[in-house]
Amino acid sequence: MARRELVLAGDVGGTKTNLALFSVHGESIRPEWTQSFASKRYSGLVPVLQEFLVVGAHSIDAACFGIAGPVVDGKVKTPNLPWMIDSGELWGVLKLDSLALLNDLEAAAYGIFTLEDDEFCTLNQGEPRHSGNKALIAAGTGLGEAILHDDGHRFHPLASEGGHADFAPRDDLEIELLRYLMSQFGHVSYERVLSGPGLFNIYCFLKEKRGFEEPKWLADRLAAENDPSAVVSMAALANEAEICIKALDLFASIYGAEAGNLALRAKALRGLYVGGGIAPKILAKLQDGTFMRAFTDKGRYAGLLATIPVQVVLNDEAALRGAAYYAAFLIGD
Repeated sequence: MARRELVLAGDVGGTKTNLALFSVHGESIRPEWTQSFASKRYSGLVPVLQEFLVVGAHSIDAACFGIAGPVVDGKVKTPNLPWMIDSGELWGVLKLDSLALLNDLEAAAYGIFTLEDDEFCTLNQGEPRHSGNKALIAAGTGLGEAILHDDGHRFHPLASEGGHADFAPRDDLEIELLRYLMSQFGHVSYERVLSGPGLFNIYCFLKEKRGFEEPKWLADRLAAENDPSAVVSMAALANEAEICIKALDLFASIYGAEAGNLALRAKALRGLYVGGGIAPKILAKLQDGTFMRAFTDKGRYAGLLATIPVQVVLNDEAALRGAAYYAAFLIGD
């Protein structure tokens, strides 16, 4: 593989598209220029790239983009944006031989390799093991999941679309939630619950079906803000409204339960990471035990789940860094 000095990386999500140029220094990467774009203002990734690259002349050696959606035959139809991203079209624009598209959680998993110890917060110490897989779950605009397969020498991130698997309620309240969401969406995936929009779905369920009061000040705040889920989570963390406290509590419990499901499916004995944009913002809630109680509540496998280390990824640029890492060191490897 030819030595690379400057790579282009992207983290393409339903809300934001982050692009960056990274310089390569030995086995490490360093961001040189980063810019964020509101995804819904653009018709696709190409116009975003054209706007980003107009700033100066760059001699780029490789590019990689982590995209919230399934990569199939070098193309991605994004579920939370009306975009079709085609690696052939990107090649025509960038004129690069070394170019790759990754699922955003696959990119975030590579990004974990670039982070320092202080960029994680431990929810469960677990037991150290010398072999075994890891896994990553991340709620943001959507819900992503990935497995880090241990081949005995290194970890290989594997993309999945597990966030779109069927939501599985665990008690009467969650069965009611499922019925409510079925009336809204038909098929109900975990993403309908574990995401920014998902938290607000839970809030609406509690208001409309469980009789929780919505104070006028809260209704006014929700009407004034573009991100109602952020309003709900902030009010919950500030202990301002019972409906918000209950919504975030239910969200954290379901999040822990699905993280435990992923740990079982992946046999993630070396660790489970909680990434995405939401986790660092609700860290206090994730640390109060709600998440871990649901994570380990797996009947005969509760003891095994309790031995798995669980950490929150605090750096919200993990996917961007992972795309840069892949572009710098793994394309053509």
